[in-house]
Amino acid sequence: MELIVQREQLLQPLQALIGVTEKGQTLPVLANVKLQVKEEEIILTTTNLEIELSCALPYHSTATGGTTIPAKKLLDILKALPHGIDIHMILEPTKVEIKAGRSKFSLACLPLEEFPVLDHIDFNNTLTLPKDRFRSLLQNVAYAMATADVRYFLNGMLLDVQDSLITAVATDGHRLACSRYPFEDTTHLTNQFIVPRKAVEELLKLIENEAAPLHLQLSDNHLRVELGSMMFTTKLIEGKFPDYKRVIPPIGEKIIMADRSEMIDSLMRTSILSQDKFRGIRMNISHCLIKLVAHNPEQEVAEEEVEVNYQGADFMIAFNAAYITDIFKNIEGDMVQMSFTENNSSCLIKNPEDDNVDHVVMPMRL
Repeated sequence: MELIVQREQLLQPLQALIGVTEKGQTLPVLANVKLQVKEEEIILTTTNLEIELSCALPYHSTATGGTTIPAKKLLDILKALPHGIDIHMILEPTKVEIKAGRSKFSLACLPLEEFPVLDHIDFNNTLTLPKDRFRSLLQNVAYAMATADVRYFLNGMLLDVQDSLITAVATDGHRLACSRYPFEDTTHLTNQFIVPRKAVEELLKLIENEAAPLHLQLSDNHLRVELGSMMFTTKLIEGKFPDYKRVIPPIGEKIIMADRSEMIDSLMRTSILSQDKFRGIRMNISHCLIKLVAHNPEQEVAEEEVEVNYQGADFMIAFNAAYITDIFKNIEGDMVQMSFTENNSSCLIKNPEDDNVDHVVMPMRL
């Protein structure tokens, strides 16, 4: 079987699909892209057994068939070829020949039958949101997802749909982020589901920051997202997510308003001399001032003062510098609001102009 396609027609979707492939797995076919030719389209598909991403390209063919091609090698070849050139592909049972201009490549293939296929999924609920709003939901909280935690349900993001409100939540046990978006819901859907970390990361690459509608389809164990010519399907994480509403404290009596950029810069400078493992940094908070202090086992000390708006009693609290810096980096706006109910309580951090996003960080002992 022979195909003739323009370079860009293959390159653009393959750049999106490559993120789902898996290298070094026991199944070599997971490093390949499935190329399936139908009468009216070519379908490219990649999978890591947890996520499946496919893209349909318009193409008229009198023959049908396909193979699986090493995705990274094919992508590197396409990138190296001149812009606008036609790609001639000859599909054979064990190899594919690629010709473009004076260039010729021969790649080893694996048969279609070895490529894992998702079982039939009954998607019984559909949710429609603006792309930019859904992307913001994910982006606001993604930094707080756990990585390889034994509490597997933390290695992802909770999406909690209650009538006309969708809430995204992530936590690694040390910090928590929560973002809410009210929307018009005619289905009166009520559901909670946990999207794996890898799926969230790939969705953030794929979803464009525009107001066009995005369709989410839900089954008991899967989420499917329609992205134009692309179809993104992921397994969901089984398990019960912590009761995040109990973790988020009310706005406390001790309220500090600070310049976000100044806090980030000061924390990054001070944390240079913090202990490598725990990154602890002490905040001595007094009238209109935060004094940041870090030290390490070598008896080295870093101190910096930051002017803030605070009128309450003096107190001291300590945090992991990396955790609190991540929060400040993921807040939009010039100012941040930090509030405490008690001297050693968790800290609620917000953009004072956005009531739909909460960040919580636990204190540490120094």
